[in-house]
Amino acid sequence: MRCWPQLLLPALCWILFICQTSAQADECSEHCDIYHGHCDEEGVCRCDPGWDGKFCENCVRMPGCVHGSCHQPWQCMCHPGWAGKFCDKDIYICEHSHPCQNEAECLIEADGDYSCLCQEPFHGKNCELKRGPCEIAEFPCLNGGTCQDERGYADTFVCRCLAGYVGRLCEVDVDDCLMRPCANGATCHDGVNRFSCECPLGFQGRFCTVNIDDCASKPCHNGGRCFDRVGNYECYCPEGFLGKSCEFPLPKPTWDYDQSTSAVDIEATWASPRVTQPVRTVGINKLGTGMSEKPGGGNIQISVKEVFTQKEHGLSEVQIIIVAVFGGMTGMLVLITVTVLLWYRNRGVRMVACCRDSPSAPKTHYHECQETSSNNRKTTAF
Repeated sequence: MRCWPQLLLPALCWILFICQTSAQADECSEHCDIYHGHCDEEGVCRCDPGWDGKFCENCVRMPGCVHGSCHQPWQCMCHPGWAGKFCDKDIYICEHSHPCQNEAECLIEADGDYSCLCQEPFHGKNCELKRGPCEIAEFPCLNGGTCQDERGYADTFVCRCLAGYVGRLCEVDVDDCLMRPCANGATCHDGVNRFSCECPLGFQGRFCTVNIDDCASKPCHNGGRCFDRVGNYECYCPEGFLGKSCEFPLPKPTWDYDQSTSAVDIEATWASPRVTQPVRTVGINKLGTGMSEKPGGGNIQISVKEVFTQKEHGLSEVQIIIVAVFGGMTGMLVLITVTVLLWYRNRGVRMVACCRDSPSAPKTHYHECQETSSNNRKTTAF
């Protein structure tokens, strides 16, 4: 007995659905306009294109139609007082709104729009614009500048220039290179509100401030260390190699000596610092105290590095001359200073002795002696 409600509820729902669908189908077949639509299987009236409404009884107006209606799809039939293709023109606007300004006459045209007969010096759709300095000067602003005269009511016009131009008529192109934005000797090329830098060799970037890494391609061979320079590189070569990129191996030392070279000289030569690439032939005398060039035998070959090393540890001829000149000038200044001091000192001693030897001298000389003696004592004390 308890299961009867659970079985009856679905059956009742199914019966109600069938009854509702049947009633809806009867309503659709009775009211749906068969000329503008049709009933589907669910009893809903489906409209043809251009028709709308529950039973497809309303036509669809032209898109954009404002004050109008239709008898057929896509029509726009204007209501009274309206005109135009979309029924958006008020044919009584001259009486209702008075759009024309500055005492202009308002006229309705055939298409329903209006126009204004402006009086001088006014113009525009509603005669709201005045023929001012800009129009009189035929809009003189150059290079895209905008002429402004307060809609014609200003006494004179003003040009509002685009970026990169100045002047009364925007006729002057601003030189963007005046501030010298390009670094490292780059050439600046002016443009319209911009500039470009033509970088010299070894630099890149917008302002040519980036030094190109010439060591990026690893130009140094045989384990050489690369040091970047401006537009160039320098290789520090390991022992046994030379050349800009350390690409040349140093040859083994060769010896060329005659019978005049003693065994002591040869042994001393082998005990000397490393021998590298030969550059020129020099001879060593038997005393071993110096070198002398010889065109023939009795010669050994000395490396470039040794010659340069010897030069690096001493002063060049120009440096020696500069040091000698400055030393001579300093000595002369010291000598002149000492001579002047001694002369003034001796002069003071003579004046004091003169005053003591001749007390009957005139008063003026006596006072001069006293003053000189006082100054001499101050100088001596100092």
